Amino acid sequence: MLETIKRHPKLKWALIIVTSLIALFFLFFGSIYFGMWGKIPSTKELTELKQNKATQVLASNGDLIGKFYIFDRQPIDFEQLPPYLIEALIATEDVRFYEHDGIDNRSLLRVFFKSILLQDDSAGGGSTITLQLAKNIYGRRDFGMFGIVINKMQEAVIAKRLENIYSKDEIIQLYFNTVPFSDNTYGIESASLKFFNKHTSELRLEEAAVLVGMLKASHYYNPRIFPERSRLRRDVVLMQMAKYGYLTETEAEESKMQPLVLDYKSYSNNKGVAPYFREQIRKDVSKILDTLKNKDGQKYNIYRDGLIVHTTLNYDMQILAEEAMIEHMSELQEEHEKSYGNYAPWVRNKDILNDAIKRSERYQNLQKEGLSEKEILKKLEETRPTELFQYDGMETKNVSTIDSISHYLKFLNSGLLAVNPENGAVQAWVGGVDFRFFKYDHVAQSKRQVGSTFKPFVYTAAIENGMDPCSYFSVREVTYDDGWTPSNSSSEGDDPNMNYNLKTALSRSMNTIAVKVLMETGIGNVINQARRMGIESDLPQVPSIALGTASLNLEELTSAYTSFVNNGHYSKPYYITKIEDGNGNKLAEFKPQISATKAFSENTRKIMLNMMQATVNEGTATRLRYKYGLQNDIAGKTGTTQDNKDGWFVGITPELVCVTWVGSDDHRIGFRNTAIGQGANSALPVFAKLMQKMNSDSQFNEITNARFQALPSDLAVMMECPPEERDNFFERLFSGKKDKRSNDKNNEDEKGKKKKKGFFKRIFGSKDDN
Repeated sequence: MLETIKRHPKLKWALIIVTSLIALFFLFFGSIYFGMWGKIPSTKELTELKQNKATQVLASNGDLIGKFYIFDRQPIDFEQLPPYLIEALIATEDVRFYEHDGIDNRSLLRVFFKSILLQDDSAGGGSTITLQLAKNIYGRRDFGMFGIVINKMQEAVIAKRLENIYSKDEIIQLYFNTVPFSDNTYGIESASLKFFNKHTSELRLEEAAVLVGMLKASHYYNPRIFPERSRLRRDVVLMQMAKYGYLTETEAEESKMQPLVLDYKSYSNNKGVAPYFREQIRKDVSKILDTLKNKDGQKYNIYRDGLIVHTTLNYDMQILAEEAMIEHMSELQEEHEKSYGNYAPWVRNKDILNDAIKRSERYQNLQKEGLSEKEILKKLEETRPTELFQYDGMETKNVSTIDSISHYLKFLNSGLLAVNPENGAVQAWVGGVDFRFFKYDHVAQSKRQVGSTFKPFVYTAAIENGMDPCSYFSVREVTYDDGWTPSNSSSEGDDPNMNYNLKTALSRSMNTIAVKVLMETGIGNVINQARRMGIESDLPQVPSIALGTASLNLEELTSAYTSFVNNGHYSKPYYITKIEDGNGNKLAEFKPQISATKAFSENTRKIMLNMMQATVNEGTATRLRYKYGLQNDIAGKTGTTQDNKDGWFVGITPELVCVTWVGSDDHRIGFRNTAIGQGANSALPVFAKLMQKMNSDSQFNEITNARFQALPSDLAVMMECPPEERDNFFERLFSGKKDKRSNDKNNEDEKGKKKKKGFFKRIFGSKDDN
């Protein structure tokens, strides 16, 4: 043999080359195996996949709020996987799954030679279910031109170890619980619920084939975006099942004849305490982790690294807040529907209903399939068993998609945010009435017009700029340059000759006076004051801003109001205090964000608190006293927007600032009347019920028993003036027609400025002048 090689130099060099390539391969593989290209998880680490390595989210007292874990948030057992789902996966992804030990050597060699020798990155193949599981769990990194080879070899090592640890059935279960689908969906259960609105165990054969078909390229075969591609891919899966004996040819053909019908819904089974808060934590922590690396130089993974997230949330207050909201909203919803009777806009207003139908995922999917509007509507009128949200329990009805859309249009929604004003620490966060059916978070995501809850900014600016709290303004209506004439909700009973001081005007939420105070103070001064209190959103430079035409969210509004009980400094809501690894090592820490400068003087702060206490004691929020029996020290402000679209309430105690909002997700649907829709009726009761519950629990005594400081004597004297003052005879006689606002500084009509003393008072004086 050696002689033959010596006599044939070409054979000698060929042997050297082959031997060198084999040696290089083993050296290359060894460098990967021993972690030169990045650490590969050990058998022990892979074994711990079954153990609790979830990221834990803890309340301020250490109670567990929720977890984020590798199986996504909706893991299922192997027994819940239909046999044909497993068969579809094996037939299309790994036909020799039950024969190999994690690596299909034939396919792997093909990929190796195609990828290295032919530089064919799209060669594909060779990826067994176990290899894909390794990729699902640990992801891939960029190693340049040899990245695909390095990643696949790392996955091969992991796959071999997984096969040694887990049974085939356990690997299938792990795979289906971790595999990514499109639309930011992970796990078969989440995908089944999102695309077909049913549990995995309920999937029909053709539906299972659609989901398995997506695994080849989840976006490209997304049935919501590309239904025809998805249908063709589904048919390929069905034929693969027939090819390998899982289906007969007849069964495959019959399934291929079935139309691809989605019941798309961004829906998950997140339950338990604070679901909206937990979802916000997930988003924020994921972003934070993108900036952190572990000791191996890798980014942390929120689903597998066993982190501990400490939050400010008061676990018990959160439970009470959720209970308070549901109790009130269930009553208000009934009142809301009853008020409309047979004239409900979600039924009778075809524009609203049609718009909602056209915005629905189902409509858009059918439209992309090329169906005419008539054909789409016919499909949407088809009925099927559907689980519907109700306050008295879920119910399954045989309804159409249109019926379902109309059903959800009628529901009011709500948001609540409660913080410690001293540092902005979030105590309770309720983003909506039910996270399972209403994903939109009305704390973090929603911006709505704030109505009269903006008025305290106007009055704060007025007092800070030197206006006397005992200034009197006429309740009389004024028309401004743009033709706008604000009126009060009780304008029919207003005496145009009556004048009110600032405290009374604010506590009774008088629109006409609020605008006059704004105009005298200056729109620019009011906007600057709001900015100093932490308002960052756009504020329109128009007179109507006094009535809350600006759109803000709960976090922003809550932050601004903390300045009234935090010595003039606003505190931004914050809720994550620190993140630790599983061993208690601190990875990140977060401190309160409190404004460095005061938004207003101490005297202004105390005067405004006194005026907002009057709102509760004698103004628009008095039902806190007479209906709910609250004796706590409370300041507050109600708010209602135009056409009763939004109801607001801001409740302030020395140790807690709580803002509540109620309204419809569709801005076009308001309350039927002000009696139902005003903030005092729609939003205030959520706060009231929360305070009632806290009053009954001694653990909240520090909050519920807290008292405001009394006004200093000098400020008390300053505010000692009658709440109202009527024009005397000559003032009534010469007051003329309705006031008209003008830019002409010499206009003799009332310009909304504070009312001067009457003629006889100026000549003869009065007891108050002594």
